[in-house]
Amino acid sequence: MKKITAFLLSALLVGQAFAQQAKPASLAIGSAFPDIDYTAQDVLHDKQVSHQDLKTDKGLLVIFSCNTCPFVLRNIDRTQSILATAKQKGIGVMILNSNEAQRDDADAADKMVTFGKAQHYPNYCLDNGAVLADAFGASHTPEVYLFDGKTGKLVYKGAMDDNPSEPSAAKVMFLKNAMDNMVAGKKISPDETKSVGCSIKRVKK
Repeated sequence: MKKITAFLLSALLVGQAFAQQAKPASLAIGSAFPDIDYTAQDVLHDKQVSHQDLKTDKGLLVIFSCNTCPFVLRNIDRTQSILATAKQKGIGVMILNSNEAQRDDADAADKMVTFGKAQHYPNYCLDNGAVLADAFGASHTPEVYLFDGKTGKLVYKGAMDDNPSEPSAAKVMFLKNAMDNMVAGKKISPDETKSVGCSIKRVKK
């Protein structure tokens, strides 16, 4: 009995270690945009783009999103407000869809076009192979990353506000506060929050 218990415990620990190893590490605050080769197809304008094309001297906001996640749909108004703030402050925006496992279904390119146009997104980029999601260690939709335009460093990551499940009841606008403070050259606190939403649908390797 002891041998069986020891074997099961060993198998469990190995499984946990593998799961931890397989999970991409989250991009740390203070990091630059990941230095990787990638292709991001902006389906709304039918062209390849990179963060270099979309960033401004004020900064870059990266949003991991998708077409059908209930949390994304529930936060449409919040997202529109964030996009308006980014535009008003001159911050570049890159909206990514990394749901590689659903390219033949809910997150196909043509459905991205329909959804992105309906939301008046400035761009909507197909993250081929979810390589950017992996490089960022992004895990959910919606999930945001804010880079400072002066330093190029990550200054905020996580959720848009303190109530992704019920945006109308949110009291603290984490991302808006971060954008305001970044542009004003002030300290951002908190600079990291937990993202809440649907898991990014990666292809199992």
